[in-house]
Amino acid sequence: MSTKRLIAFLTALAVAVGLAILVPLASSASAATCTTPYNASSVYTGGMTASYNSHNWQAKWWTQGETPSTGGSGVWADQGSCGSGSGGTGGTTGGTGDSCNYPAWAAGHNYVAGDIVKYTNGNYYKASHDNPGYDPVISTWYWDPYGCSGGGGTTPPSGGSFVVSEAQFNQMFPSRNSFYTYSGLTEALSAYPGFATTGSDTVKKQEAAAFLANVSHETGGLVYVSEIDKSGNYCASEPYGCPAGTYSYYGRGPIQLSWNFNYKAAGDSLGVDLLDNPGLVETDAAISWKTGLWYWDTQTGPGTMTPHNAMVNGAGFGETIRSINGSIECNGGNPAEVQDRVNAYQNFVSILGVPAGNNLSC
Repeated sequence: MSTKRLIAFLTALAVAVGLAILVPLASSASAATCTTPYNASSVYTGGMTASYNSHNWQAKWWTQGETPSTGGSGVWADQGSCGSGSGGTGGTTGGTGDSCNYPAWAAGHNYVAGDIVKYTNGNYYKASHDNPGYDPVISTWYWDPYGCSGGGGTTPPSGGSFVVSEAQFNQMFPSRNSFYTYSGLTEALSAYPGFATTGSDTVKKQEAAAFLANVSHETGGLVYVSEIDKSGNYCASEPYGCPAGTYSYYGRGPIQLSWNFNYKAAGDSLGVDLLDNPGLVETDAAISWKTGLWYWDTQTGPGTMTPHNAMVNGAGFGETIRSINGSIECNGGNPAEVQDRVNAYQNFVSILGVPAGNNLSC
């Protein structure tokens, strides 16, 4: 063999050996980064991810306590193997390395199912249905919390994490109607993840007590699911009218949702057609509780702030009364009704072991 041919042979051999070494290294580097490790006590909803046994998994629907696998109920989808190195992208986590880098949510932007955004609270949400830029923490039918590496995702509150235990709930409402279930309430919490989870532990419990105290007053201690007198005409003149019937929008649920425009607004926010089906508020416990939380978190009523903001920003329980029924009860309008709400609030904060705070009346 000539010198030139020998050199060419050795060069080709070196290239081949080099490729044999480089290929497995490249394959290893391309492995997906493992997302947040699976936690048996955490609640996972559709689209959320977790890593287990060096694989990333994605939940298809709500689950808790079911270890990721291809068996069981089938709730988990195997997203493939993953490694702890930083060389690859996180597969379904969507981030690069150990962080998420999805675009910020924008109101009015058209989203399609599967889009992932970063909301203003720093958490990530995945569109479960096409929508024209609905708010992820209000329109929860259109969006699901999305977990990704770097801790960007959020887990909605569950019964185990709600600041009011089932035993305390039962103590607050010893004569409640069986319709108002504790599970219905805790299921509804995912629609408004900021409720009773904002601020110090004291503030969280004060907000929960304030909501439940107003609910107690509105429903006679969670006894009444709907208004006793259903003869009132709550059909305001609106372009969409009252398709369920002129007298179909009477008070229902924990805050006694009434008027066609409130049913439409609540339904639009929750992704449920309540304008055509107002009866859902008195037949579906979770939807019923969600309408109460919708008002609490998003509506100012005759007041100047939402009840949620009143409690988390220190305005006091009295401002929640003003936002719910202030035009009739506050400023001396009906002091007995105001005092009934205050009494319930003081009772409930006592059960939860926190002070009532200032500004109790309006």
